[in-house]
Amino acid sequence: MKNTSDMIEKYLKELLSQAAEIEIRRSEIAAYFGVVPSQINYVIKTRFTLPKGFEVESKRGGGGYIRIVKIQYSDDHEFLMDILSKMPEKLSIAMTQDLLQLIFNEQIITEREGNLLLATLSQSILTDMQRSILLTAIIHRLDKLD
Repeated sequence: MKNTSDMIEKYLKELLSQAAEIEIRRSEIAAYFGVVPSQINYVIKTRFTLPKGFEVESKRGGGGYIRIVKIQYSDDHEFLMDILSKMPEKLSIAMTQDLLQLIFNEQIITEREGNLLLATLSQSILTDMQRSILLTAIIHRLDKLD
């Protein structure tokens, strides 16, 4: 059986499959699932991140909302350059894994290539800065192969 966070994520992704952008109210979604609004915040902060291909904007207060946009790209170059422009100077292993999954989902790398990159970049011997430098070099190389 799925947990509540999984169900909330699935619900929001179903909404996003019908529209490239959705606007929700935390309190309404929380009431629908019978949870506190902070549970909705948790799901959005952990599962709708930039490395996973989403942009999130929120406005707090009485008329507050959360806007979630599934990022759509016209071509591989635009996609890769967008990743580079938003990539932090230091990358944790988890963020690196999310970015590689996103690159795989966009069909820029094969499953085998993705697994090789995961094995390499997930080594704890690398610092977060080294991981970022390596992934940046890889993305530049992928862009030249396009």
